[in-house]
Amino acid sequence: MQTKDCLTIYGEQIKSRLLIGSALYPSPDIMTQSIVASGAEIVTVSLRRQQSAAAGDDFWQLIKNTGLKILPNTAGCHSVKEAITLAKMCREVFSTDWIKLELIGDDYNLQPDPFALLEATKILINDGFKVLPYCTDDLVLCQRLNELGCEVLMPWGAPIGTGKGLLNSYNLKTIRERLPDTTLIVDAGLGLPSHACQALEMGYDAVLLNSAIAGAGCPITMSRAFKAAVEAGRFAYKAKAMPEKDVAAPSTPTMGMPFWHQQ
Repeated sequence: MQTKDCLTIYGEQIKSRLLIGSALYPSPDIMTQSIVASGAEIVTVSLRRQQSAAAGDDFWQLIKNTGLKILPNTAGCHSVKEAITLAKMCREVFSTDWIKLELIGDDYNLQPDPFALLEATKILINDGFKVLPYCTDDLVLCQRLNELGCEVLMPWGAPIGTGKGLLNSYNLKTIRERLPDTTLIVDAGLGLPSHACQALEMGYDAVLLNSAIAGAGCPITMSRAFKAAVEAGRFAYKAKAMPEKDVAAPSTPTMGMPFWHQQ
């Protein structure tokens, strides 16, 4: 019997290979409909960037009503201490040991701080967290995070919110080839469904999106588009693409063709 083709995150089987964010939507209703339309089973939330007033409480209820698994993140943190404190708060609030670890090193392009990321990852893993680090597409950094115990890595495709797609396919391919047994999720920088499809075709296990959907003219329709793109990319990867050639080759053989079609 064929085993189901599922995404694996710290031993948990997830059917959808699209993870979705919960920020920047035009309205709470559009957010909810977009999340549902995406088919995602995991939604990311930022404790720091949500209000604690009534509006914030309503937001948490909406997220809870989706029935999806919550992946809290440490968005907006700039120091190790700050990130660890927020991670512990998230564990208490959301009752999960999963944490998407974000540590910003540069405020201009929001690039993750690789040094602080390694330090915080080590501390959190020793404290029992299952860390999903958001990082750049640096092979050595990814190797070090993997060695610390990260079973999932989340390298960016491009700076967050830019929509530029996979700016360095070579780096991403190298990470995939060198860490074949690690769950890899492209996180940040995607803008089009074709970008997501490309990541899955490359062998990445999933993509995480927010701005590309929330900032679209019609987020709900864009959610459907990304859902289809992720599925297409995974099918293509599993099917194995034909080898590229430098010269043209006829797709129709000449044998058996009428003589007037032959040269």
